[in-house]
Amino acid sequence: MTEFVTIMIVKMVVIFAAVMGTMTYITLAERKILGYMQIRPGPNRVGPWGLLQPIADGIKLFLKEDIIPDKASKAVFVIAPAMALIPAVMTIAVVPFGPTVTILGRPVDIYMADLNIGILYIFAVSSIGVYGIVLAGWASESKYSLLGGLRASAQMISYELSMGFAIVGVIMMSQSLSMVKIIEAQQGVWFIVPQLFGFIIYITAAMAELNRTPFDLPEGESELVAGYFTEYSSMKYAMFMLAEYINIITVSGIVTTLYLGGWSGPVLPPLLWFVIKLLAVVFFMIWVRATVPRLRYDQLMTLGWKVLLPASIVNILLTPIIMKIFGYL
Repeated sequence: MTEFVTIMIVKMVVIFAAVMGTMTYITLAERKILGYMQIRPGPNRVGPWGLLQPIADGIKLFLKEDIIPDKASKAVFVIAPAMALIPAVMTIAVVPFGPTVTILGRPVDIYMADLNIGILYIFAVSSIGVYGIVLAGWASESKYSLLGGLRASAQMISYELSMGFAIVGVIMMSQSLSMVKIIEAQQGVWFIVPQLFGFIIYITAAMAELNRTPFDLPEGESELVAGYFTEYSSMKYAMFMLAEYINIITVSGIVTTLYLGGWSGPVLPPLLWFVIKLLAVVFFMIWVRATVPRLRYDQLMTLGWKVLLPASIVNILLTPIIMKIFGYL
């Protein structure tokens, strides 16, 4: 029992450190990639090629004055960033980064847990994160923040259904809710091939859930200043940014698991394959941010309810035919 607890603690520390380190430099990668795509240098002053910029940003945020508006609901105002961050971290627990390996003669899983309801766990936990955003907007006693929080809740409701229906095809083909078993079911062909329609729906809805451009209406700088975190500063502001970028890593890991075969691939080590695929999905999200303008709110709702939701239902109806074609039936 003591050995099991020790292994779990070590895995938790290693995975958390790896995710935090990756998240830190994804912020830099995003700024550099956006700069190149928009014909500007991006961060290049702090350290060689700007590599120390994330450290400088962290120190700056840590040392900034922490301001709480006089009329804010102080308890909720303080709790809200944690409510956004904690679910983002918890979701990583069921993302399998690699298969079981042998370390010092003992089998070790490169993930925290393989739940037989892994996908349900992800949806249950990730859905809680929006409460932090809504409460931040409400507790700030600012009209801009409140509008941003309300937009986030409406956006989550609109796109959560499409995102859930989109992966039903994957569940039908793998006959499992376990993330590990879904990867094992893709040893022949990755699900992005038979489930291309579902993949497009899922990644579109996922970017809307992440409030990423072109779906970043809860922030909406042009009309809401910064949306739900307008009144936040210092580390509370940083916690919202941490939550966003950890969620980007988590969603990229989920896409890699459900549609890109997870750690499977020739020649290279499985963990390296997973990281390459995950970073490819992250790059795609950055690319979309650099090229697609923000939608109007009516366009956002139309896309969610009149396009993605019917399309996800059609995908479910077509999946048995696809399964027959690919030999799953």
